[in-house]
Amino acid sequence: MSYFKEVGKEMKRVTWPTVSEANHFTWISVMFIVVFAAYFGLADQVFSWLIKWFVNL
Repeated sequence: MSYFKEVGKEMKRVTWPTVSEANHFTWISVMFIVVFAAYFGLADQVFSWLIKWFVNL
């Protein structure tokens, strides 16, 4: 039981982000995910075209 009491004490010491900070970091994360998804999707398409081109030689 002392474990849970210690966890409670530590959680009170945590500096939680404000709502605007959480929103800001959420949108940054979403934008990174979109950029990386587009990059990897494009890279996948390019490699797919290259492989099809080599196979058809």
